Amino acid sequence: MIAVVDYRAGNLTSVMTALRYLDHDAVLTDSPSDVAAAERIIFPGVGAAGESMANLRDLGLADAIRDGVASGKPFLGICVGFQILFDHSDEDGGTECLGILPGNVVRFAENMTEGDSRRSLKVPQMGWNEVRFRGSHPVWDGVPAGSEFYFVHSYHPVPPDELVCGETTYGIVFASAVARENLVACQFHPEKSGRPGLCLLDNFCQWCP
Repeated sequence: MIAVVDYRAGNLTSVMTALRYLDHDAVLTDSPSDVAAAERIIFPGVGAAGESMANLRDLGLADAIRDGVASGKPFLGICVGFQILFDHSDEDGGTECLGILPGNVVRFAENMTEGDSRRSLKVPQMGWNEVRFRGSHPVWDGVPAGSEFYFVHSYHPVPPDELVCGETTYGIVFASAVARENLVACQFHPEKSGRPGLCLLDNFCQWCP
């Protein structure tokens, strides 16, 4: 069984819909015991770091997520569920996060431009953008090179380079995916990213790290 962590964040229904489409058994849950009992964990969400961390603490889910990662279960973080895996986020005046991964989460600059055209880029980034995966990994096996995924975010993590396995350019080159042992996490939304995203989700649901 796959536990999809419900911490009152947005966009959880689309993850469940994608998993049902792929015919994977999943439950949307805010129960720490369900997270502990699950074979694998998906930690998605849209929202702000401060509220997300407050909800995790209120529901008793912060330790359940840390324990789930430490146990060696396959773990996938998505969007805000990617960002709050790190030590600290600049969002909401500064938010101490889960500290599972080293690194900080910072905001895009307001004056970014694109390429030689110097076209101004809006913050948040909303829409499709390429993810350049570094090397091979079972979770993105079969995802075509040059695939685009759907993003909605104003902040992005700055992890150590050895964790970075996917990069995207939006004014700057930023880490859009990381991997460490049984954990993978991404800034983009695979559940909203068509065939490449569904391929990635399906791979995760069958991955045995």
